[in-house]
Amino acid sequence: MTSLELTFIGANVLLPDDGVVPASLSIADGLVQSEPVGRPIDLTGYLVLPGVVDLHGDGFERHIAPRRGAMKQMAEGILSVEAELAANGITTAVLAQFYSWEGGVRGPEFASQVFQGIAAVKDDVVTDLIPQLRFETHMLDAYAGLTDQISEWQVPYVVFNDHLPHDRLSQGRTPPRLTGQALKAGRSPDNHLAMLQMMHQRSVEVPAALDGLCAALADKGIRMGSHDDASAKTREQWRGRGARISEFPETLEAAEAARAAGDHVILGSPNVVRGGSHKGNVSALDLITMGLCDALASDYHYPSPRRAALMLAKSGLLDLAGAWDLVSSGPARVLGASDRGALSPGKRADIVILDEKTLRVAATLARGRVSYMCGDIATRFLS
Repeated sequence: MTSLELTFIGANVLLPDDGVVPASLSIADGLVQSEPVGRPIDLTGYLVLPGVVDLHGDGFERHIAPRRGAMKQMAEGILSVEAELAANGITTAVLAQFYSWEGGVRGPEFASQVFQGIAAVKDDVVTDLIPQLRFETHMLDAYAGLTDQISEWQVPYVVFNDHLPHDRLSQGRTPPRLTGQALKAGRSPDNHLAMLQMMHQRSVEVPAALDGLCAALADKGIRMGSHDDASAKTREQWRGRGARISEFPETLEAAEAARAAGDHVILGSPNVVRGGSHKGNVSALDLITMGLCDALASDYHYPSPRRAALMLAKSGLLDLAGAWDLVSSGPARVLGASDRGALSPGKRADIVILDEKTLRVAATLARGRVSYMCGDIATRFLS
């Protein structure tokens, strides 16, 4: 596919060693170039930054299932997701799909449809879409054959969750929202509760099953992480299985344990934008202040990575280069993607262009191809 051959002039550009400076930037063959090439484009009044690398987002659910049973053409939903990603400056997106006892859009059958949909459109999209499987650890009956399914779905990244309401179940109490959850999963409330109770009762079997599954995934080179670590002990257990990424740790203790052992810490950018966790967990702002964050992810809201980075820079907690690192080169390092995340020669031409006055996204380019463009900037490219 043909990429642009252009030299941007007149803009302020975020460069790896210099920070934000007036500079020209040249792109050709999908890569940043060291010398001027092609036609010059005057971007005076704009800010040129590396494209956002989003390590975890499930905000795509409303595109692929706006109402229960409404989306019959999964590929069309994924294409709609890409449009929103590009409009928010995201050039690499990890699409986090549940494989859960919760059923519905989080059930195994729907997960299979999502991964097939991503594979079906991968040659038709500009944004780099990476599927991630979020596996509920207590689904013991699903372990057999899961490794082969993951390979079939072309999923390179698996994260482990446990959303069972263990406290309620151990007390013999009915979990909250049981009826609504059961109906979404297509079960009667009684059957749903019985299933939850059975999974909870088999908790003792889970660690050994996870040991085997993680070993098999590691042998296939699958990247692994854990979700919502609550303690240093929990993080240590996941590290022992090869899961070296801690997504959204719930406590300072867990984040500190991850950093001390060299594990990656991903935080939610909505936490930054809101000024705190909506669940009462440790504040992302506090962890960033303490240097305990490698990357900010969209979580459930695609505009938030850009907004969070700009808020951090405006607050003075970090300069723009340091703040933008958390949504570009930082997450690229977590992915092991050394080909992106910075505007240096030889790297992918993954670029987001912001209006310097409004800081809104004016254009997004992934590997030198336009994935989004809006407003007056289009005349500069077309004239």
